[in-house]
Amino acid sequence: MENEEILENLQKIVSKDKIKQNELMKKHTSIKIGGPADFLVEISTIDELKNIIQFTNNNKIPVNIIGNGSNVLVLDNGIRGITIKLEFKEIKLEKLEENKIQVIVECGVPIGLLAQTLLKEEICGFEELSGIPGTIGGAIVMNAGAHGKEIKDIVTEITAMDYNGIIHKFTNQEAQFSYRHSKFSNGKYIILKTKFLLEKGKKEQIKEKMDEYARYRKEKQPIEYPNAGSTFKRGEDFITAKLIDNAGLRGYSIGKAQISEKHAGFIINTGDATAQEILQLAEYAKSQIYEKYKKKIELEIKVIGE
Repeated sequence: MENEEILENLQKIVSKDKIKQNELMKKHTSIKIGGPADFLVEISTIDELKNIIQFTNNNKIPVNIIGNGSNVLVLDNGIRGITIKLEFKEIKLEKLEENKIQVIVECGVPIGLLAQTLLKEEICGFEELSGIPGTIGGAIVMNAGAHGKEIKDIVTEITAMDYNGIIHKFTNQEAQFSYRHSKFSNGKYIILKTKFLLEKGKKEQIKEKMDEYARYRKEKQPIEYPNAGSTFKRGEDFITAKLIDNAGLRGYSIGKAQISEKHAGFIINTGDATAQEILQLAEYAKSQIYEKYKKKIELEIKVIGE
């Protein structure tokens, strides 16, 4: 199907101002890298999402889903077909028995925004996760974690849509959470919303913890440079960043891509790095670690596009 025809069909589903053609994805990723998406479409209702999924299915158009692009590397030639940016951003709080609070969060809510809302409402149990960049949808897909806590520790239910437009509900157990992985990592479902079980706390204590984790992040992570979060997964019996550091790769660069001098687990964009430079550097680190320590390291970031 020609792009002109795709555009006409999209305009029947969402308003014109929600559709961008040939949009550079570096504007929509935290690492500030990425070629053009044929179509980037902002979706804010379930009906719009269902209709677009049906349209892409019927016409065999490739489709990708992104949140705020914090754990993503989009390749230099961009993304073909339709890229959907989910703008579902509602937060609901429901008081349960005793001190328990059920928090219902839509997938497009930024983690930082949820953390601030919970602080304001004096709800604790989310502090360790408060500094993770990204949205709730992305955090569920990869079972994001920090400071010894993972998102799976507070999830009770997940609502997701499959690529036939059918909506499913999953319990925590059914979500098959493991380290930086879940049932949803295979890309067969689109996260819509999540229920968390948290409890009432004291505002000063919640703020103190959040401030402490924010300080740690500022000191230890290269947040002053565009990055896609931790580049590599931890190994089962080793800390990847430590091996990269021991191998003398801290600060090593290819083009404008650099292994951070502050934290060797991050590859940063020091200027106008390309996705190719990031991947070349990641591959170099992988080969060095295998050569020196016989350990295989895996990317934590998701690579999309061509």
